[in-house]
Amino acid sequence: MSEAVMIAPTEERIETIRLRPAVPSARFSIPPLPAPETVEETGVPRTLLEDLALKTVCLENELTLFTLATKMALSSAVVDDLFQRLRKEQLVEVKRVHLGTFSISLTSQGRTRAQECLAANRYVGPAPVPFQQYVDRVRAQSVRSVQLRFADVQRTLQSLVLSKETLEQIGIAVLSGTSIVLYGPTGTGKTSIAEKIPGMYGDSVWIPHAIEVNGQIITIYDRAVHRSVEGCPVDHDSDARWKLCERPRVVVGGELTLEMLDLQFNPVTGFYAAPLQLKAANGVLIVDDFGRQRFRPEDLLNRWIVPLDRRIDFLTLAGGNKFEIPFDLLVVFATNLDLAKLSDEAFLSRIQNKIHVGNVTSEQFHDVFRGVCKQFHLDYDPMAVDHFIEVLRTELNQPLRPRYAHNIIQQLCWEARFTGKQASLAHWATITRACRSYFLPPKPLE
Repeated sequence: MSEAVMIAPTEERIETIRLRPAVPSARFSIPPLPAPETVEETGVPRTLLEDLALKTVCLENELTLFTLATKMALSSAVVDDLFQRLRKEQLVEVKRVHLGTFSISLTSQGRTRAQECLAANRYVGPAPVPFQQYVDRVRAQSVRSVQLRFADVQRTLQSLVLSKETLEQIGIAVLSGTSIVLYGPTGTGKTSIAEKIPGMYGDSVWIPHAIEVNGQIITIYDRAVHRSVEGCPVDHDSDARWKLCERPRVVVGGELTLEMLDLQFNPVTGFYAAPLQLKAANGVLIVDDFGRQRFRPEDLLNRWIVPLDRRIDFLTLAGGNKFEIPFDLLVVFATNLDLAKLSDEAFLSRIQNKIHVGNVTSEQFHDVFRGVCKQFHLDYDPMAVDHFIEVLRTELNQPLRPRYAHNIIQQLCWEARFTGKQASLAHWATITRACRSYFLPPKPLE
C-alpha cells in the first residue's frame, strides 16, 4: 500500500479552517517587549500620543484615565504623563474621581483641538509602535528561522492524501522561507495544501496594531487575517501595543490587483492600511489561481523582483517619501496553468521551489473516499468506489482527482434530501446520476 495520509481537501473544510476561533498556542518565537513607562520609551512623537488621547476622549465624551490607558494600549504612567501635560494646557479637565482614578473630559479648547486632530487623522485605538522597533521584531521572528521537521508537515497535512515524497518536498520548501509554486491539474488539492502551511510552524508571533512612519500611522493588525492567541501566558507588564497571533495567512485569488500591494491611504480617515504583504509578514501569502489575475504575471515580477531576491520591499507614502521594509514571508503561488506558458524563465527562477501536485492512484482514491465518507457520516463501500472509478475512466474519460470524491458524495446527499431517502453508496445508479450531473459529457471522437 502506498504511503499516504487521510482525506481529501474540500471547500467545507477550508471554510472551517478560515472561521475557527482563536486557540492557545504552544509557544511564541520571541518574548514580549516590556511596556514603556515614559513617553520617550514609546518611541513615537509626544504630539502624536497627545493628539491620539484627545481624539479618544472626544469620541468617548468622558472616561477614566484607566480606560484611556486601556484604549491606547499604554501604561498608566505614560497616560498620566500625557494627562498632566494636556491638563496644564487646559485641553482636558477632571470631572470626578471614580474608583481611585480621575474621570476626564475635554474643555471647550480641547474639543476644538480634538476636532482639528480628527479632521487631519481619524485614527483612534492602540498607540502605534515605532517603525524601527517593528522592523527589528519582524526580523527576529522571521519565517526563515523556523525549525521544521517531517513530523510537523505530516501532522499538518494529515487530512490530505499525499505521498511521502511530496510531503518532504513541501517541508523543505516551507523551511526555506522563500517562495513556492504548487502546480498541477485543477482539483488536486493545491489550495488546501497552501492554506494549511501556516499550521506547520507551531509557534506565534507579535503583530502590532499599528506602526508610525515619518509621523504617519499605518494599521497592521487585521481581525480578518490575524488570529489572536488566547490563553497563552503573557506578562501583564508587556507592551500591549503588540498582539500575540498565530503566524498570518493571507489568501488572494483572481481579485488580486497590483494596487493591493501598495500602502492603502484613505483620504477620509487620514491614515494608511497595510498592503497584503505587510499583513502577511512573518507568515504566508497565498496567491491562488495564479495567472488568472487581471494583470500579466510579468507585472507581478516587476513589482516583486527585488523583494523575492533581496527580501526587502519599498513602500511609498502619499507625499512621495519611500521607505524600506523587510519582505519576510513565505509566498505560495497555486496554479493549474502550464508553468512554461505562464511566465518567462526570469520570473520562475525567482520562485525557489516548484512542486507538482497531480492526480491520485486508484489506491489513494479509495483513501480519499474513505475519509470523505467519514466526514459525511456515510458507510464506506469499496465496491461502490470501484464502480465510481470505472464510470470516471470508461464513460467520462476523467482522471482521478481528490476533489471528485467530495463533490460526488455531496451530489448523493443532495439527491437524498430531495427524495427524502437516506444517502448511501449502496445504490450505484445514484453514483452514475451524480457523475452525469457533475461532469460534462466526454467529447465525441472525430
